[in-house]
Amino acid sequence: MNDSVFLSELSWPEFATRIKAGQPVMLPLGATEQHGHHMAMNVDVVLPTAICERVAQRIGALVAPTLPFGNRSQPRTGGGRSFSGTLNLTAATHAAVVRDIVCELYRHGARRIVLVNGHYENIWSSVEGIELALDTLGRDPNDTLAILRIDHWDMVRPETIARVFPDGYPGIELEHASVIETSMMMALRPDLVDLSAAANDGPARFKPYDRYPAPPQGLPPSGVLSLTEGSTAEKGQWLLDDVVRGIEQAIREEFGLE
Repeated sequence: MNDSVFLSELSWPEFATRIKAGQPVMLPLGATEQHGHHMAMNVDVVLPTAICERVAQRIGALVAPTLPFGNRSQPRTGGGRSFSGTLNLTAATHAAVVRDIVCELYRHGARRIVLVNGHYENIWSSVEGIELALDTLGRDPNDTLAILRIDHWDMVRPETIARVFPDGYPGIELEHASVIETSMMMALRPDLVDLSAAANDGPARFKPYDRYPAPPQGLPPSGVLSLTEGSTAEKGQWLLDDVVRGIEQAIREEFGLE
């Protein structure tokens, strides 16, 4: 018996059996994007994938393959187009991909679907993808379809944020490649983190508006929008514990799982 939570590691009959049994399906939404000098570009893939794996093991769910490309990075939240290696999808493309995956999962019998987002700019394109899927599938109140969309950082408790940032929280928009992501990566994949390479040239100081096509002034050359100083694996575990617990609780509540 294959007890993997990863959909792609199952045979099709095993997948069909587990979907028929009503197992929820989790879809991690990531990105391939610069994360400073000190981390790999797959941070937004590693984090939601690991979170989904842990939650799936607790509740008996499946994890679909992570979408490794995200809605295009913006200077004030991810550094934008200024850095080598960031691979962007347009919002329309990202929304269409999300729509298609949701519709395909539904076609195979999935009726409880959870999107777990790890890339800030995916927020509205993933919302649009869900709306497009519902436009396609219909919005019959008698249908058992239920979709959750969760940005993993929203599951961190205020008291944990206060522990991680005793001198004040800069806000999630400036936490790109900074303490939260760096600490979580140190807890999950320390082999992909090299704090000695961190430039510590932040924080970013943006104007309260956007200018195109040039990125706004105030973007640190390293691409880290806040600071990496203070990042630890211990803090990363605090954050991960909150996120996994929060997502598990939301799924159990919304889907009526014991």
